[in-house]
Amino acid sequence: MFKPVATGYKAIIPEDGRIGVHNFFSNLATPVRLANCLLQARFKGAGNETLRFVINTTYGLAGLLDTAKKEFNIEKQEADFGQTLGIWGMGPVFYMNLPILGPSSLRDSLGYVVDSSLNPLTYLAYFSVAAGYANTGGWVLDKINEVSLTLGEYEALKKAALDPYIAVREAYSQYRQNKIKKIRKSFPTKRPQQPDSP
Repeated sequence: MFKPVATGYKAIIPEDGRIGVHNFFSNLATPVRLANCLLQARFKGAGNETLRFVINTTYGLAGLLDTAKKEFNIEKQEADFGQTLGIWGMGPVFYMNLPILGPSSLRDSLGYVVDSSLNPLTYLAYFSVAAGYANTGGWVLDKINEVSLTLGEYEALKKAALDPYIAVREAYSQYRQNKIKKIRKSFPTKRPQQPDSP
């Protein structure tokens, strides 16, 4: 859906500018990652997210620059509520390919709803109409920007696969499964596990 717009956007906005937009929205979504790090008992990760937010919001020009990573080697934590549910034992249930949002599962779709409620743009929208428009506009810009940074990846996968739907489903499921397994291995005590393939 966003591909034609993202193609034009990519032609106009240089890559450094698009990376800056990506960094800005990533910094804005810090509460999502911070909350999920805490829910996953990844307290060091939560601390890193807090430090990243302070550094990037101040020295990183409101998050446009990832100064925390570049200057202090503080990596962003990959944490979302779908992942949190998986770590605590919920399986993906079944795979789905959602309009606009793309590949997902029932578990990750539920996680997306929770994560969206934690995003500052979402809860600011409850207080004013202007913030609601900003939320919608920001979400669209973020999606267009993300697509512009990954143009060609889906086409390459589609070209190489006999069945594009199955190829995308398996790639997505494996990606999510590996992320959850990696975090589970870091815990000293065993967590409940469910099959991570739909």
